[in-house]
Amino acid sequence: MIGFSTPATEPLDSSGGTCMYAQVDRLRTMGPAVPVQLPEGVSAWSVTRGDVVRLLLTHPGVSRNLKKNFPAYVPGSVPWLAPWVDVDSMATAEGQEHLRLRRLITPAFTPRRVEEMRSQVEAIVHRLLDELQRQPAAEAIDLHALFSYRVPTEMICDLFGVPAEQRARVLRLFVAVGETGVSEEESLAINDDLVATMRTLIDSKRKEPGNDLTSFLLAAREAGSEPLTEHELISTLLLMLGGGSTTTINLIDHTVRELLARPEHLRTLRRHPERWGEAVEESLRVHCPVMHLPMRWAVEDIDLGEGVTIRKGDAILICYGAHGRDPGVHEEPETFDLDRADKDHLAFGAGAHFCPGSHLARLEALVALPALFDRFPHMRLAVAPEETEHEHTFIGNGLTSLPVVLHHV
Repeated sequence: MIGFSTPATEPLDSSGGTCMYAQVDRLRTMGPAVPVQLPEGVSAWSVTRGDVVRLLLTHPGVSRNLKKNFPAYVPGSVPWLAPWVDVDSMATAEGQEHLRLRRLITPAFTPRRVEEMRSQVEAIVHRLLDELQRQPAAEAIDLHALFSYRVPTEMICDLFGVPAEQRARVLRLFVAVGETGVSEEESLAINDDLVATMRTLIDSKRKEPGNDLTSFLLAAREAGSEPLTEHELISTLLLMLGGGSTTTINLIDHTVRELLARPEHLRTLRRHPERWGEAVEESLRVHCPVMHLPMRWAVEDIDLGEGVTIRKGDAILICYGAHGRDPGVHEEPETFDLDRADKDHLAFGAGAHFCPGSHLARLEALVALPALFDRFPHMRLAVAPEETEHEHTFIGNGLTSLPVVLHHV
């Protein structure tokens, strides 16, 4: 069990979508941090005020590493949390260890290297659009399954050299690990399957290395001056394959839905395609693709004022989407507004753990979205915007489907 300094009476809602947004708004009014209940008896401070989010993302008294700071914790004792805190990757490491792990992967995702991937992303997008072109023109299809989901997952699997026969299992498990309403037994099974699947990928690359990032990481582990341990290798693959797809899936889905619900913005973008970057940033602000990312831990007492002190050892659940939707930061924050002057958000975090894949996520969206609307200019939603189904989790902020009618000619 993970200790906590104060009783938590507010269960964190896992309904997703508008229910999640409503709870975040309510928690914001309750204080700079509010103790909430999470699955399997875990409690944490929920942080939903934009200024406090920004403070704690870079606070020296906050750590991402549970195992090293609190040795009494037993890895695997909280199955739903294990994929987030039992790993040894740059997401959980601190200081020099974090720099060592980050240096191995971030050179592959610099702005220059990502721009060199543009033609690869374009090829995936246009192939998927050709497949959509063969779908019924006047019948509802699931754009999430046929396009939004496939663009980033195919790209990240290509980058890491995931063999075709392994991809379905890999991607299915990454969807499952974000679900917070499953039983303890199901969580254990998912965790075991994730590790086994990464071992299968590693074994296949040992036998047949290629020009991909898994082979590179494997070589760095075996021959590098700062080798990866087996656990670090598995943890890094879990981080990059999962994180390298989920964000962009949700970004594309939410942006499509918002623009189909607001045709005036879509008309503006068609007249001024140079403004697609603004649409992407506004979507990241109002519909942060990952709402909460477990977990951070206080390594010292942190006084936030208003009678709230986070005690050393307490868990902290920072809401990445809170800053962009905070009325103290943005006027009418719940409204998607292409013409909004300030689109500031923290969708990719801040500080040392800023998401290294942010450039790739933006590129994928900036290729996929204009191409989609150029190919299907008369596309419309097949349901009301508020009727789209959301994932049932407090972690991600995704849709389970996006029904549209293409109306292609």
